[in-house]
Amino acid sequence: MDIDMNKVEQFAGQVVGDIAATFSGVMTNIGHKLGLYKAMAGAGAMSPKALADKTNTHERYVHEWLNNQTAGGYVIFDTDSGEYTLPDEHVPVLADDESPVFLVPALDVASSLWLDEDKITDVFRSGRGIAWSEHHHRLFCGSEALFRPGYKAHLTASWIKSLDGVEQKLKAGAKVADVGCGHGASTIVLAQQYPNSTFYGFDSHDESIEIANQRAQQAGLNGNIHFSVATAKDYAEQDFDLICFMDCLHDMGDPVGAAEHARQRLSEDGTVMLVEPAAADSVNDNINPVSRLYYAASTAVCTPCSLSQEVGLALGAQAGQQRLSEVMQTAGFNSTQRVAETPFNIVLEAKAA
Repeated sequence: MDIDMNKVEQFAGQVVGDIAATFSGVMTNIGHKLGLYKAMAGAGAMSPKALADKTNTHERYVHEWLNNQTAGGYVIFDTDSGEYTLPDEHVPVLADDESPVFLVPALDVASSLWLDEDKITDVFRSGRGIAWSEHHHRLFCGSEALFRPGYKAHLTASWIKSLDGVEQKLKAGAKVADVGCGHGASTIVLAQQYPNSTFYGFDSHDESIEIANQRAQQAGLNGNIHFSVATAKDYAEQDFDLICFMDCLHDMGDPVGAAEHARQRLSEDGTVMLVEPAAADSVNDNINPVSRLYYAASTAVCTPCSLSQEVGLALGAQAGQQRLSEVMQTAGFNSTQRVAETPFNIVLEAKAA
């Protein structure tokens, strides 16, 4: 083979960087769970001993961890003082679990993929699917922790306001469904903001509904929020003013059927809001770090989840606006348009009337 060894070395360097990031992801998750980042946030320069004392951890481990973080550019090391600093700009990403760019929970999602590696390998060979409930529990907790800050930051402040006439209905008193609600993070955000409205969270995963009910109770919500086990095609309530699919339509085996059921359960002038992973309509336009992450999650979680269900359309997490609009049109919606976006999500409004 006549190959360019410079390119080989460049690519090897790229892979070394990826492997280093994979190893260091464990360190980042440990730093989060031990409170190391929180202890460094806003504290200025710290010695390994000071950080260990503050977090009740062992100095030798903390020292080695800090060197890993320095090598990755997460913290800054001062050679003269031997102290380490977490830059203020890194705090929202690593230490503030209310920040919309708090990304550490994605590492729990990643760990679930490693723990489920044998299952994922098997379905490559068999073509079968993996139901959401069959994944390691770290996927469920990591997904909630990852999505919740974004919902708190954007859902009522931006996304709802971008829908035609919906916020006025919610303020006055509307009926809302959150289909595929998981642990109820988005449902709870809405119920807290719009106390005059009534919210129904539906999910097919029993354990998620149990946790959603616990979360609602902890939030002091029990009058205007209801969680129950149901699929996207069999919840019985109707006359909804708003039906939300939060980062879940692409996971469904029959997204067209789910959208058809939603159309039948809407009030005459009701609205569907789709929140989906940010994606362009072609692979060439999805060559970026966010899409790389989403394609991996889609291969390991979203696509097998869909293939484990009836129909098994397998849209994938990078379906994009055009494909999602086709789904909604097939389901009988007359218009689907993008009304908002973030670096991680696109928000679509679908109307049947």
